[in-house]
Amino acid sequence: MTTRNARTPGRASGLAALAGLLADETRAGFLLALLDGRASTAGELARHAGVAASTTSEHLGKLVAGGLLAEERQGRHRYVRLADAGVAQLVEDLAARVGPVAAPRTLRESGAGSAMARGRTCYDHLAGRLGIAVTDALTGRGLLRQDTGFALTDAGLRWFAATGIDLDRTGRRPLTRACLDWTERRPHLAGTAGAALCRHALDARWCVRVGSERAVRVTPEGERAFTQFLGIEATALR
Repeated sequence: MTTRNARTPGRASGLAALAGLLADETRAGFLLALLDGRASTAGELARHAGVAASTTSEHLGKLVAGGLLAEERQGRHRYVRLADAGVAQLVEDLAARVGPVAAPRTLRESGAGSAMARGRTCYDHLAGRLGIAVTDALTGRGLLRQDTGFALTDAGLRWFAATGIDLDRTGRRPLTRACLDWTERRPHLAGTAGAALCRHALDARWCVRVGSERAVRVTPEGERAFTQFLGIEATALR
């Protein structure tokens, strides 16, 4: 006789509750908007989704209660952000498994979509064609292995140190992780190393954010840096 795990009903109900949180289009839109890693106010998210403030507050309350968002209050302002990197990974992984989206209806939508595909942040690491180009360059130079899962080589660890990118290895977060890119359908570098590289690229202004979305573009300084440190051709960064 097969013995049923006593914890199965609890896990099943928890999974069903999580799926219910993600099943609403407005809440899913909030989670995708927060994949830039920054905190947003309820008003900003309401304008982003085109819904009323009361509706936004109700949805955010459910996402906070469900552990998907963390809430911060500063005076009268309420800010929310993704609870942690694990939530970002869950949202990005699910987004990567969605079928083709509808074609953009306006030039603005088309431009925004092109910018996101060219380069963006995925929570706290680089994604889009930029993220793939960096991942491929690290792999091609023997700094990153992908054959048995993502792992920095000894040469890769030395490269990060020589480039001045600090790797905080004290936490529980994995040093490297493959994250499936939802526009390129290939994995890009995430984890502590991916976050450190993205943070350095933004701090050094190799990349700058574009508008209020997650899109980033490579600056002329960034083109020179990516060519110098990783051998990426400038044309692949535009």
